[in-house]
Amino acid sequence: MKLETERLILKDISESHVEDILRIRSNEVINQFVVRNSPKNNYDALQFILTIKERTKNNQTVYLGISLKDQPNLIGTICLWNFSEDRKTAEVGYELLPEYHRQGIMSEALKAVLDFGFNELHLDEIVAITNIFNENSKGILLKHDFVLLEGEKDEGFPGNIIFSLKKISGK
Repeated sequence: MKLETERLILKDISESHVEDILRIRSNEVINQFVVRNSPKNNYDALQFILTIKERTKNNQTVYLGISLKDQPNLIGTICLWNFSEDRKTAEVGYELLPEYHRQGIMSEALKAVLDFGFNELHLDEIVAITNIFNENSKGILLKHDFVLLEGEKDEGFPGNIIFSLKKISGK
């Protein structure tokens, strides 16, 4: 699968992206707000890619690498995952190498994935979970009309807050 925006190509990740995935998922700046087992080497990154490919094949996730149109390397990722049983709700997740922050790149990628989720997958709601201290993530969600779900808890992750964006009727 591939989505294009003015500056970006969002594309399936493959084994050829091992070094990019290692660089993104082991980045200390990105990981300060994410609880996960980061890859330590190319083998770990490859295992992650193979897992994602399997989950994509089984329709458990839509996981796309983000690259600038004039560069083959991935600079981030964005995904829809954690689908509800009726496939009307999904969670969005995203990450971007710090040197590309504050350039509107993630905003552009998020808009494309939200459009895809609502118009192609026919989702009714997309949720996003972020760390309470991740100001960049909170800002991008609010910019795209996500609403903070006051009082909602991310079980087991007390430092996280949950946002929701519902499909606008008639769109």
